[in-house]
Amino acid sequence: MSRAERVTVGVGACEDAPVEELYELVVGVLAEARLPLTAVAALATVDVKADERAIVECARRFGAPVLSYGAERLAAVTVPNPSGRALGAVGTPSVAEAAALVAGGGGAELLVPKRKSAPAGRPAMATCAVALTRHRSSS
Repeated sequence: MSRAERVTVGVGACEDAPVEELYELVVGVLAEARLPLTAVAALATVDVKADERAIVECARRFGAPVLSYGAERLAAVTVPNPSGRALGAVGTPSVAEAAALVAGGGGAELLVPKRKSAPAGRPAMATCAVALTRHRSSS
């Protein structure tokens, strides 16, 4: 990855999702993609989730801002893994993938599709996806 390449991490979290569940998911996905933690430019999510403790704390740990978008804007993005559960909960069939792509700006590509956390003995409470944007430096 060159210095000009950064990633946006789209995240979704259920109300009261444990901070560690989301953080470990994001760290694991970045490791799987062979991306350094310093590559994270921002965490992105749907506006109604922007104040969730897990998302805010995870962004703080990465030293990255939380960017949020309305459900209507995210619903307009074509993604590989839409979810009826997300549509019913927050009004868009995609939070993590769509938010990563929107935050990545024009030309962003989905590097890692949606991944769910895998806590032992209970359903996942967090999702994430990673979009890569190549910013060309002006010479």
